[in-house]
Amino acid sequence: MSVDNRRAGPSSPPVRARGRGDDLANGPGGARKSEEPARPVRRRPKNRRAQIAAAAAQAFGSYGYHSVSMEDIAGGLGISSAALYRHYPSKYALFQEESLRVGQAMAESVRLPPEAAERSPEIRLRQVLEGLSTVTVANRASVTLVRWEGRYLEPADREVRAGQETAVLDALDTRLAAYAPGLRSGDRRVLVIALLSTITSIADHHAALPPKSLVALLVSTCMNLTGTALPPPADIEPVPPVEIPESFKHELLLRKGVELFHARGYPNVSVEDIATAAGLSAASAVYRFYRGKSDLLTAAFRRAAERVSSAIGPAVAAAGGPREALDSLIDQYVEGSFTERELTFVYYTEFQHVPAEERAALRNVQRLSVDEWARLVRQVRPDLSGPQSRFLVHAAFALVVDLGRSFGTVPVASQERVALLMRTILYGPPPA
Repeated sequence: MSVDNRRAGPSSPPVRARGRGDDLANGPGGARKSEEPARPVRRRPKNRRAQIAAAAAQAFGSYGYHSVSMEDIAGGLGISSAALYRHYPSKYALFQEESLRVGQAMAESVRLPPEAAERSPEIRLRQVLEGLSTVTVANRASVTLVRWEGRYLEPADREVRAGQETAVLDALDTRLAAYAPGLRSGDRRVLVIALLSTITSIADHHAALPPKSLVALLVSTCMNLTGTALPPPADIEPVPPVEIPESFKHELLLRKGVELFHARGYPNVSVEDIATAAGLSAASAVYRFYRGKSDLLTAAFRRAAERVSSAIGPAVAAAGGPREALDSLIDQYVEGSFTERELTFVYYTEFQHVPAEERAALRNVQRLSVDEWARLVRQVRPDLSGPQSRFLVHAAFALVVDLGRSFGTVPVASQERVALLMRTILYGPPPA
């Protein structure tokens, strides 16, 4: 797909095709010899603008903002680009409107009516979680925009979006503080991020559940998280970078590429940037190791996918049961994510930029890994269905990247705490 924000020029006046009957006169008066049937009048649908917004959200969510053009969106709707430009002046206008619309809907969903003040703190917390979950499920395709693509908003719009997210986080924090007044502010903030991560994680995958069942699953999982007794914060030891020998240029390029993709976003990084970061004299040197930056991104994604998939067999073989196997996998997943924070983040934000044929293979590896985790979860919790367990596995994975990008190396988000929250999502609350 190409990226083209150029506005279409004014369309030419329509020219009616001349039919043969226009030239066949029946006598000197020039009357038609035979009347043609009247063409049906095609009326523009009243909800065309909403249709465009929905189609754009689906395209942006699937392929990323930079990989979608106005022509792609128009083609998906079966209309011309000129018709699309009558409703939106640019691709950015579409992206901005849908991003802020969903962000505002999420912010409004956590506002309780005045009569809720008389209800218990638990009921008010559940109401907020249910309202936010319902809006998120209803706008699942568009939530991807506010979750991962917000950095491509222009500064003023990014500020509006940040205010919307703050409104959601503050509402969750207020309700959680009333429900669990003994929580320290730092612990409460960790749990608030975990709640929002669990709910919005549904935008990261395509597993399916009926809306009501999905909302119920999200709310119950969030309530389990609110009861998690977090251990004392522990210092997060900085992970020393692995020294790469000069002869291993392909490894150095891979690391520098991932760091740049994480910092700037894949579309804003050039092969020249990667070459410079790796200390190479010219971009042409990169092509001795990778066919281009998409090839480099694919190599990074293969590594991330294999890190998860290759751990499953040994963990299951060495464990005495599904719970022990899952405990081992959780610890390995958290440790690997902390070691390669940039790669973990890039894996979520840049997947749509992997070439289509590679993307299909990587999705298959990811699906098989999730299925294996979900199988183990169901052995621990036989009350769950297959789809429910897959949603929980995706939520547990998302939790790690969301806490990492929110807290970095702050002790309140140590490996031990993150692993415990993953277990709470997958296992449910510990026995009383």
